[in-house]
Amino acid sequence: MCALTLHPFLPILVAVTVSAQTAPTPKRAALRWVPVPAVLPVGAKMAILTGDPAKAGPFTMFLAMPSGYRVGPHFHPTDEGVDVKKGMLLMGIGDVYDASKLKPMQEGDRGSMPANVHHFGTTHGATVILVTAMGPFVINYVNPADDPQKQSKP
Repeated sequence: MCALTLHPFLPILVAVTVSAQTAPTPKRAALRWVPVPAVLPVGAKMAILTGDPAKAGPFTMFLAMPSGYRVGPHFHPTDEGVDVKKGMLLMGIGDVYDASKLKPMQEGDRGSMPANVHHFGTTHGATVILVTAMGPFVINYVNPADDPQKQSKP
């Protein structure tokens, strides 16, 4: 006769695994999508998941951008984490927008940008990213002419 011996933690592991698999996650359609603030080019939308980017403290938000959305060279005073959820984000490092320096981040890729590193980017196809950072979220453009707030309106 064969005796079946269960590991004493197996029921707990199974319960944790099942509960993690069935835990509710926010759905993009259920989020409150709003246009991005004027410091970013028109055409993108954002949805806040946690925190408040305008206040001190951690925050997480989705940023949805159309194909060809471009942000000129800029930097942030805090580290920034990016997860590509849909599409392709192309990022480059430097003070001048140079397409030859763009490196692709595909759906599923994760990356981070240290505070004060000058970077720029664009999208290929409709793109959604998850941004995690510490607020207040600030964008400083290397060239003031790249700041959408300083560009003349048509």
